[in-house]
This record gives sequence, C-alpha cells and structure tokens, in this order.
Amino acid sequence: MASDQVLPPLPQQFKLIQHHMRTAQEHEKRDPVVAYFCRLYAMQTGMKIDSKTPECRKFLVKLMDQLEIMKKQLGDNESITQDVVGNAHIENYAYKMFLYADTEDRAGRFHKNMIKSFYTASLLYDVLTVFGELTEENIQHRKYAKWKAAYIHNCLKNGETPNSGPLGMETEFENEDDVSLPQSSDSNNLVADMPSSDLSNIQTPTADHPPSNFSTIQIPPGAHAPANTPAEVPSTSVLPSTPTIQPGPQNIPIIDPSLYSIASQGEMHLTPEDYARAQKYCKYAGSALQYEDVGTAVENLQKALKLLTTGRE
Repeated sequence: MASDQVLPPLPQQFKLIQHHMRTAQEHEKRDPVVAYFCRLYAMQTGMKIDSKTPECRKFLVKLMDQLEIMKKQLGDNESITQDVVGNAHIENYAYKMFLYADTEDRAGRFHKNMIKSFYTASLLYDVLTVFGELTEENIQHRKYAKWKAAYIHNCLKNGETPNSGPLGMETEFENEDDVSLPQSSDSNNLVADMPSSDLSNIQTPTADHPPSNFSTIQIPPGAHAPANTPAEVPSTSVLPSTPTIQPGPQNIPIIDPSLYSIASQGEMHLTPEDYARAQKYCKYAGSALQYEDVGTAVENLQKALKLLTTGRE
C-alpha cells in the first residue's frame, strides 16, 4: 500500500511524531485505517512544528502524497470517508489495546508487549485529536497509559517489581510529553536500555490521588486485545502461528425496561448534535461487534435508542 512510497528520513524537528509514524508502519497491513490516521496526525502535527525548512517541507510533501494514495486505495472504507466512523474505529482500537495492557498489568503479568500496548494506546489517543478535542475520559486514558508504560519500563530495567494498577505511586506527572520510550529501529528491541534522562521528568500518581476513574476500572470478562494485536511486531521470519482465541463469557447489560414501552413524544425536535451523537453511538456499537464485545454494543445501542426517542441521554 503506502509503504511503496518511500519517505525521506524523519527530520530531527519531527522527533515528536516518530512513534506515531512507526505505529502507522506497523499497522500498514494489519489495520490500514489506523495507519492512515496515524500518518494524518503526524502530518498535521508536523505542519504546526515546522513547514518551512527544506528538509521538513520535503518530508511533509511526501507524507501528503502518501496520504492521498492511501485515501484513494481506501476510498470505499467508511472509516476513511466518514469522520464519525473513523473516530469510532480509532477510539475503539485504542481502548481495546488499553484494556489488554491494563488486564495484564492488574494480573501482575509485566512484559514487553504489555508496555508497548500501553504506549501505543496513548499514541492512538493522540491520533484521535484529528477528529477534534478529546473527551475527559480519553485524556485520562492517554495520560494513564503513557505514564504506566514509562513506569513499568523503568521498574523492569532496574530489576524492580512494578505495582499493579494506579496505587502505590507518589506524585502524578504533569507533562505527558516528558514521557518517552526507547529509541530503536527494531521493534523487537523496544525495551532496550534507555538513557535515564529520557524518563527523568516522569513523576507518578499518589495512592491518595490516583488518576481519575482508574482505581475503579471494571475489566469486562473476556476482554482481550484486538484481533490484530500483539502490539509488538516480530520480523516475518519469526512470526508464530496465530492461536485461535476463544471468547470468554460476557456480561450483557440489563436492557432498560423503559425502552420497551416508550410512548411517542409528539412534536419532539432533535438537534443536529442529537443526531450526530446517536449516529456515533451506533457506530461505536458496530465497531464493538467487530471485536465480539456484545456488552459494549448493547450499551451503546441503548444510548442511541433512548436519545432518539426521548431527546435525552
């Protein structure tokens, strides 16, 4: 696909987007939609950083060409042609990756794939900003995931056992951009030794003030990474055969009884924002079903039905 279009070397000024570009490359075949929006985010961010110096301008022009080619190749994909569908696709993928890493963390299984899944989830929450401002929940997910990736990496590098979940930390870091992972051209060496200065500015949350909403996260039974995870991509020569994942039992939300007997509201007028939110809930439900997440699908469909029939959420 777009990998046929060779990009110039990434200018030093664009160091901030190098991991987003790498994530795009890793998802080129596994999920072209993720690859497309990672590159779109990188292009938009690069334009803000430096669009005038010759090396930056050359890189951005080539990246734009690459995006145009991808857009034509994916022209029949609603995730590319409709923002609300693309938003749902990226958000659901990021959340599934976050859940996978969080489940591993809370079970005390600390490993490279889990660290990279946390960090990749944080990058994908960055990518969501191409659709507009992040919700407060997504801001907290991004902050927590980036912090967790750096914290667990540091612990393993120092031979320490990380604390699971948000507890046991001292102070919450204030600047997400201070967090970075090792620089390596080989994804298999993702957690190679990192200079201490890369993580020197990281501070961690306190037990008294854990990141919002994280101490009570409920991981649904059977939650697992997206079908095209693992997050770490080995070379093709050592790819193992993919095991068949048997979905675990799922807790299906109780259907709101009031939805069975909704009376006509007469001259109820829905705003364009109401229609957009209802459409978004339906897209979220469809995206959840791609991962066999029935509970999330039912929950979002109920929200859409209630909004369309009562004008309220």
